[in-house]
Amino acid sequence: MTPHSTTLDEWECRRRLAGLAVGRVVYTVDALPAVRPARYRLGADGSVLLSAGAESELIRAVSGAIVAFEAGELDAAEGSGWSVTVLGRADVLPVRTADGPTGTVTVRILPELVSGRLFPPTRPAGP
Repeated sequence: MTPHSTTLDEWECRRRLAGLAVGRVVYTVDALPAVRPARYRLGADGSVLLSAGAESELIRAVSGAIVAFEAGELDAAEGSGWSVTVLGRADVLPVRTADGPTGTVTVRILPELVSGRLFPPTRPAGP
């Protein structure tokens, strides 16, 4: 019998996150949960960096808040894959050019907790 999932250590979580470019940011709006797909990259300090419009709902909701970020790969046919979640405080950093500020800002999620799960196949791969 195979386990339902295996815990990934923090190093492996960060390695897997570095290999993707799209995840989901989870935050609250008027005390209700909200989930939004987002392109991201990892900062040199291990933070998750998202770009967003300076006037977006996301920016108003996450500035200074604790948020979650999740990314992973799942194979529906085999039931296998992995998922990594990062919990941390979000800071909004303006993006500036030589001509001045732009309409885009960077959201930096400073990781306070990084966790991940590996899901083994639940059925054999097809032909």
